[in-house]
Amino acid sequence: MPLNGIDHVELFVGNAKQAAFFYTRAYGFKLVAYSGLETGARDRASYVVQQGRIRLVFTGALHSDSPIAEHQRLHGDGVKVIALSVPDVDHAWHEATTRGAEGVTAPHDATDEHGTVRLATVKAYGDTLHTFVGRAGYSGPFLPGYRPRTDGSEDTGMLLAIDHIVGNVEHMDPWVKYYEDVFNMKEMLHFTDEAISTEYSALMSKVVSDGKGIVKFPINEPAEGKRKSQIEEYLEFYEGPGAQHLAVATRDIVATVAELRRRGVEFLDIPASYYDEVPGRVPEVAPIIDDLRAQGILVDRDDEGYLLQIFTKPVGDRPTVFFEVIERHGARGFGDGNFKALFEALEREQDLRGNL
Repeated sequence: MPLNGIDHVELFVGNAKQAAFFYTRAYGFKLVAYSGLETGARDRASYVVQQGRIRLVFTGALHSDSPIAEHQRLHGDGVKVIALSVPDVDHAWHEATTRGAEGVTAPHDATDEHGTVRLATVKAYGDTLHTFVGRAGYSGPFLPGYRPRTDGSEDTGMLLAIDHIVGNVEHMDPWVKYYEDVFNMKEMLHFTDEAISTEYSALMSKVVSDGKGIVKFPINEPAEGKRKSQIEEYLEFYEGPGAQHLAVATRDIVATVAELRRRGVEFLDIPASYYDEVPGRVPEVAPIIDDLRAQGILVDRDDEGYLLQIFTKPVGDRPTVFFEVIERHGARGFGDGNFKALFEALEREQDLRGNL
């Protein structure tokens, strides 16, 4: 099951036009394509934004009885499709469905004046889908049925690519096995409830990845604690399993976070005391420790290097979907040294919402 990477992520939202405006103005994406009534779509409006190799699609319903509207009514704004670029869609579909994935849409061509894209879709956790995309030779702005569209926004170059996408589920192991069986992924990391816990809550997590480490999917489940964990809060308000956050890579996290803050993006607050021990743990960041403290950026290391990371507050009304910004310097981990500080920050937000 070879994978080239994540082709795009599609979110079903209450108002696609406004969502696209938010992500272009707040996160520095560029509007590149549109599909709607003007292009012949009768049930939806979709806006495509891009930054670096990150492509997000925001889709809203045009009728109240649409499955898109039902998805948004149930879950709020959330990820519907994690599309995977593959060298051979028919092979990917055959292998996935043979190995246990439930098929949704069999391989088919979508064609316009820019060429042909091959597509097929299978189910994942909750209402999430994986679409296989083969677009070799296609020169259009996104997919057939979409037209180029601009609104004056520009690709700011702050964000480069999707580093990983985290899924929250009630039971982790069956979905880890799903990715191992269906996609031939391997478990690269395993975090127990003892590793990811605070005084009040805990969770467990396993990370699966393809053979080249290009596509990485951490899968979380709640663990027993004194109070409600962030995973339980997500499952309650998303009303089922789903994608919790998208981690996006940057070359200069200090400058990126400062600019995102200027644009109105809100991040979790980290106590200043967290930074007292950082230079001892990761001496490489000592020269910029004041900048990291000022922006609330977390620091961790593993045997192969270190990483810098920060997490936004939820991007919608429900305490569900959020973003992570990450800068890697050799490290292949996910910041397990930061889990306690991170989850205490999340718990402070939960407490403000009355959900701890």
